[in-house]
Amino acid sequence: MTVRDATAADAAAICWIYNQGIQDRIATLETEERTPEERAAWLAGRGPRHPVLVSVADDEVVGWASLNVFNPRHAYDHVADISIYVERGWRGRGVGRQLLDALVARAGAIGYHKLVLSAFPFNAAGMAAYRRAGFREVGIYREQGLLDGKWVDTIVMEKLLDVPPVPG
Repeated sequence: MTVRDATAADAAAICWIYNQGIQDRIATLETEERTPEERAAWLAGRGPRHPVLVSVADDEVVGWASLNVFNPRHAYDHVADISIYVERGWRGRGVGRQLLDALVARAGAIGYHKLVLSAFPFNAAGMAAYRRAGFREVGIYREQGLLDGKWVDTIVMEKLLDVPPVPG
């Protein structure tokens, strides 16, 4: 497997994998599936501080990850929210770990100070991967979203990156 920057040609695969995450109800509070056209527009609208990475095996995209705007206020310019999604058949095979490691490295290279995420406590594989990568639990949002008629909690996690302070 290799990790590279996503291109417009990856939009359909990213869409397919994201829709699996929506259907499986283990990684997102999103409930509406996306289209390849919507994902292409999403990719096109991203800047250099918010890259999307893909994991490729046998010339197929098997997972993707992104650095996302945490908050539009300038005080938060050095904090990014992260997303990671792995194709069903590739879960448990190191794709998520590879993407997470690459995303942390890219965030540091860009100059982010901190990464944050919100995860479902019942996503055991995701929680283990985040902890292994050095994320720590900040707290739990109780009944943060309504999925399929049931309230679900989310765990907020963070990782401080080893980057020099910003002058000024």
